[in-house]
Amino acid sequence: MQILAATDFSTRSYRALRRAGLLAKACGAELSLVHVVDDDQPPDLAAIETREAERILAEQIGATAELQSLRCRPMVVAGDPFDGILRTATTLQADLIVMGAHRKQLLRDVFIGTTIERVIRSGPHPVLMVNDEVERPYRTALAAVDLSEPSATAIKTSMTLGLLGTLRLTLVHAFFPLAKGKLSYAGVSQDNIDEYVVGERLRATQELITFLDANGLSDVGQSKHIEEGAPFEVISSTVKRLSPDLLVIGTHGRSGIAKMFLGSVAEEVLRSLDVDILTVPPTR
Repeated sequence: MQILAATDFSTRSYRALRRAGLLAKACGAELSLVHVVDDDQPPDLAAIETREAERILAEQIGATAELQSLRCRPMVVAGDPFDGILRTATTLQADLIVMGAHRKQLLRDVFIGTTIERVIRSGPHPVLMVNDEVERPYRTALAAVDLSEPSATAIKTSMTLGLLGTLRLTLVHAFFPLAKGKLSYAGVSQDNIDEYVVGERLRATQELITFLDANGLSDVGQSKHIEEGAPFEVISSTVKRLSPDLLVIGTHGRSGIAKMFLGSVAEEVLRSLDVDILTVPPTR
């Protein structure tokens, strides 16, 4: 198994290095560290920056407790950050990319997205975004399930990576009772509306069970939360209530110009929640 940790030498990316070290030890994985030097500058300056990056990487490997006893491969490549990370991941055939949450750059990120969002959109690799301080191995995880193939793929990939082996996993699924508003507008009693919502919850629960069975995941998840509401709101409220160490979510493939814009639940989750988030792309 190959894990690639990307660093820009910020505090946030240092957390990612530490988390990647813990995961590599737990999974017996090979760990590579990559820093991308901007190639849009004079060659002499790029060479100086490359040498400095190599020095800092070596120092971080020697000084980071989570990286001790691991064989770490430091790499400095030239290019745009997201492209350099993806090229390196492809070269190494990385099974997982680990990155820190990046600070946003105002209007640039409104139209293009942060580096990590661009890596997730453009590449075929699972990406772990590290938000929290690294204090211990993961103990609990929450997986968002929307009854789509990508959500099943996300859980299966997490299991293949060994991330869910010893974790307490909770599944969360959102349902929306479509006729609730019409019933209220029509003057139907609250008791009858509540009864309708209960029926919709039971239907959603059965659909979730059927979906898990069909994907060979019937034994996955110690508990299941089926909540009324829009997907992001349900995921967000469940994260706040349960405080999982890790959130697992699948991304839906988009192509062409649609990849340039925000709007998916996964992107809203990445931009809004402070939990560590594993995003898994659909099978290609």
